[in-house]
Amino acid sequence: MVIVFKPGAPEENKAKMRSNLESKGFQINEINGVNMTIFGIIGDTSTLDINMLRIDDAVDKVMRVQEPFKRANRMFHPQDSVINVGGVEIGGRKIQVIAGPCSVETQEQVTDIAKSIKLGGASMLRGGAFKPRTSPYSFQGLKEVGLEYLKGAKKETGLPIVTEIMSPYMIERFVEDVDLIQVGARNMQNFELLKELGKTNKPILLKRGLSATIEEWLMAAEYIMSEG
Repeated sequence: MVIVFKPGAPEENKAKMRSNLESKGFQINEINGVNMTIFGIIGDTSTLDINMLRIDDAVDKVMRVQEPFKRANRMFHPQDSVINVGGVEIGGRKIQVIAGPCSVETQEQVTDIAKSIKLGGASMLRGGAFKPRTSPYSFQGLKEVGLEYLKGAKKETGLPIVTEIMSPYMIERFVEDVDLIQVGARNMQNFELLKELGKTNKPILLKRGLSATIEEWLMAAEYIMSEG
């Protein structure tokens, strides 16, 4: 459900509305635009009487939202999100390029590539330290050693690090060492991993890929934000 307040609605009316809804167990996502304020109400709104909400003189209109994924839905946050990743803004007016090797192999390899992509205009370094493979006998990445190589390349170039996480057991290490945590297509429905990532303050890159639909992307985003 969405409550749209009239332009210039008194703050006391909005505060009273918020307090009333939160006392009933609802979560409020407040959107402050130039001319108006919108409350996105998260919870089982079937118990709410729209007409009672409309009584408030500060309310312009009340609408029920039938679409799923309310936290990731544009209806609840129409403004563009701008995410800061190690000083690089994603979602702003400039297109940011993430580049790097598929897999991290040596310190020299990843550092040389980092220097090259920086000269080419890239703003972040992506490299695979943990590599998901179809065959258990294929190269699985250098793991923690690969993370150290990425940190070395960051020290040389200043580029923020982007790399894929495979397990919730590595979250603490990733929070410490990685600037942008990537979730690959294989883990787009690993909801336990997504929920644990949502408890961190790190930005998350959902790599949808060809094997995940838009709905799966929204579902993954919803799981992450439900814990944030």
